[in-house]
Amino acid sequence: MDNSSIPNGSGLPARSNGPAPTGLRKGLTAYGDTDFSIFLRKAFIKGAGYSDDALDRRIVGIVNTGSGFNPCHANMPQLIDAVQRGVMLSGALPVPFPTISLHESFAHPTSMFLRNLMSMDTEEMIRAQPMDAVILIGGCDKTVPAQLMGAISADVPAVQLVVGPMVTGSHRGTRVGACTDCRGYWGRYRAGEIDIEEIGQVGNELVPSAGTCGVMGTASTMACLSEALGIAPLGSACAPANSSQRLRVGELIGKLAATSLPRPSEILTKKSFENAITLLQALGGSTNAVVHLLAVAGRMPGVEVTLDDFDRIGRKTPLLVDLKPSGQNYMEDLHKAGGVPCILRALAPLLHLDEKTVTGRTLGEELQRQPSAWDQSIVRPLSTPLAPGSSLAVLRGNLAPGGAVIKQSAMSPALRSHRGRAVVFKGTEDLTNRIDDPSLKVDETSVLVLQNIGPKGHPGMPEAGYIPIPRKLAQRGVKDMVRISDGRMSGTASGAVVLHVSPEAAVGGPLAAVQDGDEIELDVAARSLRLLVSEEDITERLKGITIKPTATRGYRKLYLESVLQADQGADFDFLRACADE
Repeated sequence: MDNSSIPNGSGLPARSNGPAPTGLRKGLTAYGDTDFSIFLRKAFIKGAGYSDDALDRRIVGIVNTGSGFNPCHANMPQLIDAVQRGVMLSGALPVPFPTISLHESFAHPTSMFLRNLMSMDTEEMIRAQPMDAVILIGGCDKTVPAQLMGAISADVPAVQLVVGPMVTGSHRGTRVGACTDCRGYWGRYRAGEIDIEEIGQVGNELVPSAGTCGVMGTASTMACLSEALGIAPLGSACAPANSSQRLRVGELIGKLAATSLPRPSEILTKKSFENAITLLQALGGSTNAVVHLLAVAGRMPGVEVTLDDFDRIGRKTPLLVDLKPSGQNYMEDLHKAGGVPCILRALAPLLHLDEKTVTGRTLGEELQRQPSAWDQSIVRPLSTPLAPGSSLAVLRGNLAPGGAVIKQSAMSPALRSHRGRAVVFKGTEDLTNRIDDPSLKVDETSVLVLQNIGPKGHPGMPEAGYIPIPRKLAQRGVKDMVRISDGRMSGTASGAVVLHVSPEAAVGGPLAAVQDGDEIELDVAARSLRLLVSEEDITERLKGITIKPTATRGYRKLYLESVLQADQGADFDFLRACADE
């Protein structure tokens, strides 16, 4: 590789008349005197107690996303200790540094709104500081995709380390865990099946430890997909956050980063993304992973991933993993069953096993190094899957010309083909004000439509797409209804929920034209989502109602001016690969 192409953190190319700088000499601050730059850098870092011996070694940066507002990352101090131990055991110098920390429940207006900001923070801090490799420690939902996006753009040797899932709790003898059971019990509370005292008791048990949601929500999905992409070592995704195994994973990744790591550009290809999509479908993973993988792939020069890839791969990939919300079990069960390697071994005939991984070996070679398979019931063989295929399906039609996504593995089968009249909500405030109004004209055949919660509309695509069942219907025992929006829902949620409708209502997409009483037809088998209104009427309705959210300052202004639609990953237009060429 030409040294002049290697990023050095200063925004200038490395010198081409010798080897690329390493360690403390990488990305020197520009004072017009290179020797002074390194002298000053060493003088200041020695203030932290480092010796010349330490400062002459290979430097491994460790991204610290710990925060008092992020209980998912509460094990960060112990994990960083384990990583540093691994780095030092291999003779390199570990240097932790902080970036933004995102938690789904503690980010206004949404964590998705801040994902791209975190990716920029990650990228620029990797570029700005001297490191020969970087370990990305993250977990909660938007953290892992943000870190991968930033690391790809910086293209410094990198490896992903997740904080791990939480363990389960127990409520009145029933095993519970965040956050599928959060939503299930809250639905029962809304329906009057349990009282305020019991819902409070449940809340004490849903999150019994540090770590990310213990089901196949977005955090667990992205952790698993990192293994399939090759950017995380096999067997690193599923160990619980509070386990000794999680710390051993950290130590091993520290050792790996201290020796040699490939750059993301040397690992991530169209085939590695196809491996990740195959695993996503077999997991019955989060719908959020679709928009995240589109964004991550969009940072890679020469790699084009579209919604059609998800549907094409889904049609031939059966659902193999019995985990909530598509099944009945939890992440700690998947860990005990053998984790991601167990799933990839079952999927081997559908995978590109010759793809390179972060270890320098291929995915096939890594699978051969994993422990032998043993009898378990969490991961099914290809011959006896939980469902034949397409746990996640891509829908198109006049209501979603750019595409929409539905998790059919976690919906009522009876609703996969459905026609009903629309009950329309103009936004989250309208939804909050009217969803439980006893006079709302709605029944179990209605189609609930929520507009203006897309990338620009809210902004930030909130997880409000999981529209609650109107209270009067919930109290009659209705458990599922067709719901449609341009927003997202939690990967821990379930139901007949159509998401990511593109283009969104706020930029004049057809969703904005839907009115109360319009008939909508959903046909998952045909991959169709149609508004049964003439094209002429749709066009006429859209005249003059396009909403263009604006802001006058700060990150919100940057976001609204730059964010792309869901079918392009909702990344910023200027951050995608080759945007500056």
